[in-house]
Amino acid sequence: MSPAIDSIRILAVDDHPVFRSGIAALLATQPDMSLVAVASTGREAIEQFRSYHPDITLMDLQMRDMDGLEAIIAIRREFPEARVIVLTTFAGDAQMLRAMNVGARAYLLKTLLDKELLDTIRAVHAGKKTLSAEADYELAEQATDERLTPIEIDVLQVIATGSANKQIAAQLSITEETLKGRVKNILSKLAQMIVPTQR
Repeated sequence: MSPAIDSIRILAVDDHPVFRSGIAALLATQPDMSLVAVASTGREAIEQFRSYHPDITLMDLQMRDMDGLEAIIAIRREFPEARVIVLTTFAGDAQMLRAMNVGARAYLLKTLLDKELLDTIRAVHAGKKTLSAEADYELAEQATDERLTPIEIDVLQVIATGSANKQIAAQLSITEETLKGRVKNILSKLAQMIVPTQR
């Protein structure tokens, strides 16, 4: 696992040895990537991150001992600039939005690794955030449910009609200042949502 000069240094975290071997084999074909460490639990992931300071961490969510979500939180608490790509089997995993909220930079289904993993690693290394197409709908559904309040959703629906602030405020029976405050909150929340990459 000796990294090439200027290669993207990667830590792979998964509790299945066969899966880790598959990732290692895939990365070995890429001249710009090096697998510098592996881990099978969240706790091992934290230790390996401390030792190797990888550029990218590939993180499974479902693991014994400490799950991937807890590991992401712990790693980013100590290393805020850590770039983590979450790997999972389930597109509708409830932890998807939580993982993105605590700092994961990408979310990828394991079934798409042979098609999308390498591009996702390069994108995240370049500072982008990305999401597998299959996970887009579930994330949007959960983001709406968890991030926006019913009142904020009402505000968005009225804004969509194209009315002026004064008319929107009157329709919602609030002042223009209150409306502006709610719009500011909505925009702040939406800005944190992940914009899916174009496929």
